[in-house]
Amino acid sequence: MNKEDYERLLNPHAVEMKPSGIRKFFDIAQQVDGVISLGVGEPDFKTPWKIRQTAIESLQKGHTCYTANAGMAELRQEISIYLKNTVHTYYHPNNEILVTVGGSEAIDLAVRAIVSAGDEVLIVEPSFVCYSPIVSMMGGIPVPIETKVEDEFRVTANELRDKITDRTKLLILPFPNNPTGAIMRREDLQEIADVLKGTDISVISDEIYSELTYSGSHCSIVEIDNMRERTVLINGFSKSFAMTGWRLGFAAAPKEIMQHMLKLHQYSIMSSPTTSQYAAITALRDCTADIKKMKSEYNMRRRLVVDGFNKLGLTCFTPQGAFYVFPSIKSTGLTSDEFCERLVYSKKVAVVPGNAFGASGEGYIRVSYAYSVTHLKEALKRIGEFLEELKLEKGAQNETDEDSCKCKA
Repeated sequence: MNKEDYERLLNPHAVEMKPSGIRKFFDIAQQVDGVISLGVGEPDFKTPWKIRQTAIESLQKGHTCYTANAGMAELRQEISIYLKNTVHTYYHPNNEILVTVGGSEAIDLAVRAIVSAGDEVLIVEPSFVCYSPIVSMMGGIPVPIETKVEDEFRVTANELRDKITDRTKLLILPFPNNPTGAIMRREDLQEIADVLKGTDISVISDEIYSELTYSGSHCSIVEIDNMRERTVLINGFSKSFAMTGWRLGFAAAPKEIMQHMLKLHQYSIMSSPTTSQYAAITALRDCTADIKKMKSEYNMRRRLVVDGFNKLGLTCFTPQGAFYVFPSIKSTGLTSDEFCERLVYSKKVAVVPGNAFGASGEGYIRVSYAYSVTHLKEALKRIGEFLEELKLEKGAQNETDEDSCKCKA
């Protein structure tokens, strides 16, 4: 079969889908020796020992069978308690909570349960790379809502209102935000709720970074009056408990939505990893202190990196959540792709171009500070050297241009 034959065979949505911009630079970093990679959003902490110990004990006891499709009843009960304590909202563990393979599966299930062909889905950007492709695979139409640094990368009621049409079905609200580190305050969420009042628009609230909020406490849109009934809340264990490889997340939603997400989960996954579920019970019961310790360390790194970029002349919004900074590189005259490619090959520092998170991310780069202080300081040093070389290069080019003009004169 030739290329054209395969293209006829495959789903056009899959063929048109672009590879993740995050993985592209992660792969480049792996091919270059000595690279400091600040590109992947993965905690550098080990999963707390209590969690690992519980997993080991579950294996020793032979707990290796399938669990209930929705997840272990004991874990769903703990998730219900956790949500009551953190977002002050009750979800029934029997029919309103689903344990998933990471937060990513939860997002996928929610989109597939809600979106039909031709539906418009409002996606706050810059944002995580998976939303638009999942919507497109369902035949939905991704509609970006651009957030701006002057608004602290928050989505405003006016911007939301301007994007709503009679075909709008869903709003994806990812806060604390990856890549910008922005958060939404209660008053911001109230304004969003006011806009949605009287519509049939549902919400997916991706709150995977909820525990990593540095300015006050996290507020969820489900805490706003009349929003629980139309919202699917997404969260998980990867970021807050340093459990990325355990692949465990969860969704909480009204039973009228959850019953259909559960059917999709039954057919595609069956159940989430049993060992990970036992570990997650211990995480929720016994590891609050570990979260606080890791958060404190991230907060220190956050201040270090923001200050470092601003001193280098790359204006950097101060993030209030997650573990990323999103400095502007517009002053260099390079595109986001050019900046990142030249940086990784010349100085062996890997970061992610801002346009990987939507067109509005052009002119920025995403830098994760979920790495050691030693790595962060060395990376900032190398980026500073890179910027100095760019200035010299630009100065030499200006001199060449001036000489050229004199000759023509």
